[in-house]
Amino acid sequence: MAEIATLNINGKSYELPIIEGTENEKAIDISKLRSETGLITIDPGFKNTGSTKSSITFLDGEKGILSYRGYPIDQLAEKSTFLEVSYLIIYGELPTEEQLADFTRRVQRRSLVHEDIKKILHSFPSNAHPMGVLSSLVTSFTAFYPGSLDPNRSAEAVDLSIVRILAKFPTLAAWTYNNQIGRQANYPDNRLDYIANFIKMMFAVPSEEYKVDPVVADALNKLLILHAEHEQNCSTSTVRLVGSSHASLYSSISAGISALWGPLHGGANQAVIEMLENIRKDGGGSKKYLEKAKDKNDPFRLMGFGHRVYKNFDPRAKIIKKAAHGVLKKLGVQDPVLEIASELEKAALEDQYFVDRKLYPNVDFYSGVIYRALGIPTEMFTVMFAMGRLPGWIAQWKEMRENNEPIGRPRQIYTGYNTRDYVEPSKR
Repeated sequence: MAEIATLNINGKSYELPIIEGTENEKAIDISKLRSETGLITIDPGFKNTGSTKSSITFLDGEKGILSYRGYPIDQLAEKSTFLEVSYLIIYGELPTEEQLADFTRRVQRRSLVHEDIKKILHSFPSNAHPMGVLSSLVTSFTAFYPGSLDPNRSAEAVDLSIVRILAKFPTLAAWTYNNQIGRQANYPDNRLDYIANFIKMMFAVPSEEYKVDPVVADALNKLLILHAEHEQNCSTSTVRLVGSSHASLYSSISAGISALWGPLHGGANQAVIEMLENIRKDGGGSKKYLEKAKDKNDPFRLMGFGHRVYKNFDPRAKIIKKAAHGVLKKLGVQDPVLEIASELEKAALEDQYFVDRKLYPNVDFYSGVIYRALGIPTEMFTVMFAMGRLPGWIAQWKEMRENNEPIGRPRQIYTGYNTRDYVEPSKR
C-alpha cells in the first residue's frame, strides 16, 4: 500500500503521496499542492526540494556514497577512462568495446574548432577570466551550428551536438589558457587519447617534442571522472532550468559554466590554494591555522575540509588523495605551498577536533594540490572542473528533454509594498 502524508490546514486535511526511489529515498509529492490548497512551500536555496526524478547519479551524504548509473565511484575511477564514464553517464550503460571505439573515433574527428572561434578568443583581453571566455565561446556554438537551436531536432542531430561539445571543449579550454599566457595555440593530436591530447594542447610548446607523463595523465583522468556528475547541484540545476525553456545544449552548458564560476561552487579548489598562499606569506605554521580554524571568533576558515553534502567523508577524496601523492612524488615538485598543504593535511587528520567533526580533506583540497603541482594557474582550476562536469551537464539536459519535463518556474512569497498610486516627480 502506497504511503501517504497528511497535511492539515485550518481543520481541512489533504493527502499527499509519498514516492520512493530505487535506493529507498523518499519524498512528499507536492506537485498538486497549489492547485488543491492555494498554498506553496518556501524552501530558500531548494535545500529540501526535489526538482526532478533522475536515474543518473545516486548520492548519500550521510554514508559517503556516490555512484553513476549504479556503478560505485571508486570502481570507475580505478578501472575506467573519462570517455567511457562520459558514455555511461550520457547514454545510461557502459559501452561495449565496439561502442567505445566508435564513440572515441567520433569524438576525435570533431576535436578541431572553427578558425573563426579563434578570432573571438583573441578579441578578449589577455587578463580576462578564463571561465568568462569559455562560457562565451561555448554559447557562440549556436551561431556556428544554428541547427542546434531547433527544439524538435532528431535524436541523431542531438547526438551530434553532444559529441561535438565533448570533442571541442578540451580544445577551447587549452586555447583559452594559451591565449592567456600569450603562447601560440596547439591543435589537437588525434593520435593521442582524450586526456593525453588535452595535456599536450595545454603544455606543449608548438614545434617542440612533448611527451605526456602517464602518472599525470592518470591523475587527471581520475579527477575528471570524480567531477563528472554530482546530482542536482547549482550548475547542474542551472543547466536543467535553462534547458527547460528548450534552449540549446550549448546555451544551457554556457549557463552551467557561469554558475560553476561562482566562488561558492566551482571555485573551492582555487580558494584552497589562495588559503595556502596566505599561510605561506605568514610564515607557514599549519598548527597555528588549525587553532585559528577552531576559534569561532576568528574569521579564518579552513578551505578544502568537510563538505556541505558529505557529512561523513567525501568518497572522491579517498581516491584522489592517492593520486595527489603520486603526482607530487613523480614530479618531485619543490613548492612551499604544497609542503604546507601536506603539513596541514597530516595535522588535521591527527587533530581530535577535526576527527570528531569528520572535517576531512575533501576533493577540492586534493584537486587544488594536483593542479598546482601540474603548473596550472589558479584561475584555470574552475575550467578543469567544468571539463570534468561536462558529461553530467549533458546527461541531465538530455534526460530532462527526453522526459518532456515542463519549463522551470519557481514561486515566491511577495513581501513588497501594497498597491499605491503613482505620484508625479515634482510632488515626491
